Amino acid sequence: MTPSEGKPRQRRDRPTATFTGREAGDPTAPRAPLVSGSRCPPATGGRIDPSWLVSSVQAVLATGSGIVIIRSCSDVITDRHWLARQYVWFLIPYMIYDSYAMYLCEWYRTRDQNHRHSLTTFRNFLSKNRLMIAHHAVILFVLVPVAQRLRGDLGDFFVGCIFMAELSTPFVSLGRVLIQLKQQHTLLYKVNGILTLTTFLSCRILLFPFMYWSYGRQQGLGLLQVPFSIPFYCNVANAFLIAPQVYWFSLLCKKASRLFDTPLAKKDG
Repeated sequence: MTPSEGKPRQRRDRPTATFTGREAGDPTAPRAPLVSGSRCPPATGGRIDPSWLVSSVQAVLATGSGIVIIRSCSDVITDRHWLARQYVWFLIPYMIYDSYAMYLCEWYRTRDQNHRHSLTTFRNFLSKNRLMIAHHAVILFVLVPVAQRLRGDLGDFFVGCIFMAELSTPFVSLGRVLIQLKQQHTLLYKVNGILTLTTFLSCRILLFPFMYWSYGRQQGLGLLQVPFSIPFYCNVANAFLIAPQVYWFSLLCKKASRLFDTPLAKKDG
């Protein structure tokens, strides 16, 4: 037995995943929003976690599909594009993968105490990821049936708009990589943080007023008239979709304010 084998193994605190996730050491920060990429695990053996690439590729494909659909639908109600239905079939396995990746993150964090996949680990996973699990479940069991069946042949334009929400994901993924490389002090990290906030605000929050405005423009209605001119369940569905985005955006802003206030505080001190 070598001397190194006889010594107790020490647990190291490693840099963690997202630009805004709790894994980055901020207990109030969000994980990743809407159709986001896997959250963990941190870099191991000097290698970068490859899950950022999976989430970024999915985001690029979703955003590209959304742009194509939106540009091809001059009538926001009746115009059709095949991607509005076919891309959803790609989204389903991705969401399943992302859910499993989140569970592996929880197991990774607890594996020093227990190398096995246990019920306790699964319960901890459910407890710590309630909002994201609910978010994934809504996408798989509510939005997918609506997009594929319940809406009939209407609303491809709005499906394309929802796909556009993925535009912020590559910037979230880049922030995660920069954290793993310990580059939080760099200009690139700060610029990427600004781009994350900008794309999140425009494509996850302002996206909803844009959809209402697009419908109103076609129907000859003002923006404030649209909520009273569409079925009530549409407003309820949009409220459920935008609520977690507003919450996550508020946490992003808090994270960004700490990021930019720290250098100023040191300078003033």
